[in-house]
Order: sequence, then structure tokens, then C-alpha cells
Amino acid sequence: MDELERIKKAYEKRKIEQKDKVYSYFNKGSLFIIHQREKALLYILNKFNYSDLTNKKILDVGCGTGGTLRRFIDYGAKPENLYGIDLLEDRIEVAKQLNPKINFICGDSSNLQYPDDYFDIVMQFTVFTSIYDVELKKKIASEMLRVLKVDGIIVWYDFHMNNPQNPDVRGVKKNEINLLFQDCKIYLKHITLAPPIARKIAPFSITLCQILEKIPILCTHYLGIIQK
Repeated sequence: MDELERIKKAYEKRKIEQKDKVYSYFNKGSLFIIHQREKALLYILNKFNYSDLTNKKILDVGCGTGGTLRRFIDYGAKPENLYGIDLLEDRIEVAKQLNPKINFICGDSSNLQYPDDYFDIVMQFTVFTSIYDVELKKKIASEMLRVLKVDGIIVWYDFHMNNPQNPDVRGVKKNEINLLFQDCKIYLKHITLAPPIARKIAPFSITLCQILEKIPILCTHYLGIIQK
């Protein structure tokens, strides 16, 4: 319970300091990151035969205001098949306002109120790096696997290194992912040019950003697929 309160306070601090403004689509660096991530996500979904999302049930763990789920509607998913859970009530309220047809709830992802083998896709975008407590990470990972169908996939997108500008997050490396999802098939790819670099260079040269993104050491995130 202490860890959940710490996370809430960390996000409240970000809200007060208005740090989320840096993620605006009107920031050329952030827009570059968003576009590159979306291209990589669509590629990986297609690679693992998830290009037809018409009848797929999809859960976003730590969904925030629901932006990622709303993009999945553009990919072909039906709103009534989309589910999102987030710890922060104010984010869920915004998510419900923006798309009331999506099934949003406020809650603790270490205790998901869904049946076993219910979802075709379970995803998490930058959730695990916000959690310090190892046991809480294990519980959330276990719940993600429990509600995932036998032939389903977990979509992972998160930092694999620490962010010196944000002490409230800690990178999750490949070894830790392997421990969280033992006995699973795990495919990971380095993506996302380090945001400070992207935001500095993108206003002047998208081409240079694209070149630098091909250097793995300059990429701060893993995009991955995890299968039972």
C-alpha cells in the first residue's frame, strides 16, 4: 500500500510541476518519438499476426487518459473490446470523458478484476519503471499473464535505463523482464531515441534523428512481445 501511495504522490508532483507538457504533440521531438513508436508498434503487431484487431479483447495496464487505447481504435479494434485500468482517478475520469465506450476503471493492477484467459492483448507502456517495489512488479506481471489467453501476447514498452531528469522512475533491463515473465517467450527491440536528444535535434533535422535512432546505445526503451 505504501508503494501505491508513493506512485500517486510522484504523479501528483509531475502534475503540479506540469512536466507532462513536454509530451505535447506540438513538441517536434515528442512528435518524432510518438510517430516512430507507432510505426514500430504496428510493425511488431503485424510480425506476430495481430494485424486484424476486429474481435480482439485488449487491456492497457496503467492506461493513463486512454491515449494508447484510442489509437487502437484507428488500428481496427472495437471500443467495446478495449479495457483500461489506472491507479489515478483523475486520469480515468478524463479517459471516460474522451471515449465513454471504452471500459475504463480506476484500480490496482496487481489485483485485476477480470477472468482468467480473457484478453488477446495485454499491454503496458512505461508502467513498470514507475514502480520501485519488486514484489509489486511481480504481482502485476503475474496478473497480466493470468488474464492473458494462452495464445495471446503482452506488448511491453518501457525504459531500459534510468532517466537522470526523473528520479521517480527506474529502468527495467532485459534480465529483470526475464525474471518477471519466467518461462515465457520474450522478443525485445531497442527503440526511441533518447528524448532529450530527440527534443533538441528534431526542430532542426528529423533525418538526423532517424539516423541516430539506428544506434542502439542512443535508444532508451524496449518495445517487446511476451508470450506464454
